[in-house]
Order: sequence, then structure tokens, then C-alpha cells
Amino acid sequence: MARSLLLHSLRCSQSRFIISGCYSGAAILPIGRRSWSSQASIAEDDSITIGPPRKSDHQKDPDPVYHGPISSTIKKVKLLSLSTCCLSVSLGPVITFMTSPDMNVVLKGAVASSVIFFSASTTAVLHWFVSPYVHKLTWQPGSDSFQVEMMTWLATYVPRTIKFADIRPPETNRPFVSFKADGEFYFIDEEHCRNKALLAKLKPKKQAHESPFNNV
Repeated sequence: MARSLLLHSLRCSQSRFIISGCYSGAAILPIGRRSWSSQASIAEDDSITIGPPRKSDHQKDPDPVYHGPISSTIKKVKLLSLSTCCLSVSLGPVITFMTSPDMNVVLKGAVASSVIFFSASTTAVLHWFVSPYVHKLTWQPGSDSFQVEMMTWLATYVPRTIKFADIRPPETNRPFVSFKADGEFYFIDEEHCRNKALLAKLKPKKQAHESPFNNV
């Protein structure tokens, strides 16, 4: 009798253990699914980037079709001119008043002013001379406009967008000018522009003026 009771109790404990194992396995399965889904969501969050979306291959900016051959030289000369102008404005009066103590104050002021004026005028003339120079030109064939990079008086590049419809003949005696657009002059070195189709569009023909005697 005791043996039968002992065997019955063992069977009941084994059945309970099997049932509890099934329930634990069923509970582990959704937990595993939840952990996998959480890892997938974390991976998606890691792929999120801050800022503007990246451009695809067909949305990339077109490559420049023209580079100014002396662009770097112009920038170096302008930086040198700006540095000498700043030094003349800041140190010119100090050096003038300290080196000649016996000179008249009015004469010292005139000398310092002439040094500042000469330095500023040379910097302004240099900027006026090289301001029409196009440093880089970007154009996509078939487009009605193109982008150029010009240089400011601080030797920094600034982009501009020009439409072909706004291009006019320069009609000026100013040197190194190829065309005019929106009241500004631009110069392109034709020998270094390999895109002949673009070069032809940048050369507008002069409009013939009608003579008043044609209707007579």
C-alpha cells in the first residue's frame, strides 16, 4: 500500500513538472519575440540620420564644366593685398608718429593719410579689376540657367545663378569682360572652356539697331 502511494505521488509530481515546463516554454516564446522586435526597432533608430536627406545618384549636383585657370593666384594676391591694407591702416599712423618726433603734426597726419589712401586704393583697384573673373561654372545641359562662383572683396567665394535669357553684350571698355547679366560683368577664359555649346550661349549677338531712314 505504501509503495502504491509513493508511486502515485511520483507520477503526479512528474506530470506537474511537464505541465509547468510547457507553460514556461510558452512564456519564453513571446518574450523572445519581444526582444527580437525591440532589437529591430533599435536598429531602425540607429539608421535615422539628422539633417537633410542624402541625395541619390540622379539627384547629385552636376560637375563643374569650367574652372578659372588663375583662380588660386587671384585669391593669393587678394589676400596679400588685404593683409597689407589692414597693416597700413592699423600700423601706418603709429609708425609715422613714432619715427619722426620732430616733424610737424599736420605733416605727420598728411603722411599717414596718404599711406592709408594708397593702400586702400590699390586694394580697391585690384578688386575692381578681378571682380568679373568667374572662378567656377556649373551647368547641366538642357537647363536655362547656370551657376557661377565669384569672389568678394574679402577673398571669399559666393555662388550666383544666371539665366541665359539675362545675358547681354558687355558694351564697355572695361578689360577682361565676356558678358553682362543683371547689371554685373563676367569674364570667362575661352581657351580653357572646353564646352563649346556653353561658350556659344555665353556670347550673345549684338542687336542691330534699325535706322530711321529704312522706312523712308
